[in-house]
Parts: sequence; structure tokens; C-alpha cells
Amino acid sequence: MDTVREIREFLATRRAKITPQQASLPAFSSGTRRVPGLRREEVAMLAGVSVDYYVRLERGQLAGASEEVLDALCRALQLDDAERSHLHDLAAAQRQRPTRRTARRAKETVPASLKRVLESMTGSPAFIRNGRLDILAVNDLGRALYAPLFTAAAPAPVNIARFQFLDPTSRGFFPDWNASVNTTVSLLRTEAGRAPGDTDLTGLIGELVTLSDEFRTAWAKHNMRLHHNGRKAFRHPAIGEITLDFDAMELPAHPGLTLTTYSAEPGTPDHDALMLLASWAATDQDRADTGS
Repeated sequence: MDTVREIREFLATRRAKITPQQASLPAFSSGTRRVPGLRREEVAMLAGVSVDYYVRLERGQLAGASEEVLDALCRALQLDDAERSHLHDLAAAQRQRPTRRTARRAKETVPASLKRVLESMTGSPAFIRNGRLDILAVNDLGRALYAPLFTAAAPAPVNIARFQFLDPTSRGFFPDWNASVNTTVSLLRTEAGRAPGDTDLTGLIGELVTLSDEFRTAWAKHNMRLHHNGRKAFRHPAIGEITLDFDAMELPAHPGLTLTTYSAEPGTPDHDALMLLASWAATDQDRADTGS
């Protein structure tokens, strides 16, 4: 990833999203504003830095910026938690060249102990992914939930982003496809700030930019988000529509890995659908075991 370009485009797009009114600046009536959102000099004033200094920052020179200056920029641009973390990640990436260890983040492995934890979660679909959205380990119910991804033709490891943007069946599998893919792009954008030296991540982004107009458009927005919990809808080919609560937990002992689990409140139609999914998964496994 070109960190200088990423910084430049990120700051410019965040500046364009904030109006003078939102920043509590006086609305000047002299002429039409030639730029959307705030001018550079307005951001500089709000952040308490000189215009020349802010221009250097927006041109991609964050390496010398102090934590105080970065925090002032976050306040001036009204960044949310995900955006604040992204800005600090970009500054850290520029201060220190990516190491070979960072570039090898593509090679994460899931310890046997974590795989046993997944296998013990018989009532909840669950999987472990990396920042590129490769599914590195999955329990039986998780594989059943994401059955359209786990086809014989799918390359290993299964990648959620590649399925969403390059497999036409994804539009049927995710009822709210636009919201789903915007979340995916935001997660990849966040990861790109954390791991600029991850060559596999760069390759995936390049592939998607080249092959998907939707990805290219969403990627240019420079949006990112923290994705810890919420609700997600699926249109499963065997059981129909189901909406589940999800929780995504980063694993501190295994940097770069995230455990995602799904559940449904007992007594609800979605819980009944989850039980039906478990029954379908067991039947499907029986067919595979008997070769029928």
C-alpha cells in the first residue's frame, strides 16, 4: 500500500465530509465555496496548527506529527473511533518501514487449542479469520451457515471479500448486499492501515479493484469501521432467511486473528431456523460420510 497516497486521500475525504456548520464555523456568504466540506485553512484553524503545516500533513507527511497533533486532527475532522485508529495507524506505518514480520502476516495459523474451542461450540456458528477476511478455521455449524462459500471450486483459504465481490451468488446470500459489502470494504481499509506491508492484502485489494466496479467505488470512499457486534441477515439456500446476532472478538494472544460467533435468542423464529440449520448440517454430513 502507498502510505503517502493513503494519508492524502484519507484526510481529503474526511475534510470533504465536514461542513462549516457541523464544525461550528461561521457561514461566510462571499461567493460560492469551491470545495465540498472544509477548506484546508479551516481544518488548520480547528486543529490549532499553521496552514502550511496542515498542507504538509494532507500531502502525506505524517511521520513527524506528534500524538497531540494527530488527536487535534481527529477532533477537527470529527473522526469516529475507527477513523481515529486508522489515522494513528497510518502515522505509525510511515514512521517505521514495514518489517518482514509484518509482510508475513499472510501466514497466520490457528493453534490446535483454538480449533478445539471452535469444535466445542456446537450450538453457534463460529469461525476465525485474519484481517484480510480469510476464514482460517470454522466449526461445523459455521461451515453450514457459510455453505455457499465452501464449494469444491473455492480456493483455500476461503475469503469473504472475494466471495462477496466476485461470486454472483453472494447477492442472493446476503439480503442487504450493499450494507454487507460496505462493511467488508471498511474492514479491509482498516486492515490496510494496520498492516501496510502485508503483500497478500495488497494483492487481494488489487485483484478486487481490477475485477469489481462495486469494490473500486466503495474503496475510493476511504470509509472504515470497527466491527465488534451487531446483526447480520442471510438467505441460506437450504433453510431460507435467517438473521443472527454476531460478536467479533480479537484474540490478544494471536495478533491479527478474530473469532466471530453467531447466535439467536431462544424462542424466536431465527433460533428455530438455527436449529434447522444444525439439522441440515448433520444430515448433509451423514450423506458425505455414506457417500450418498
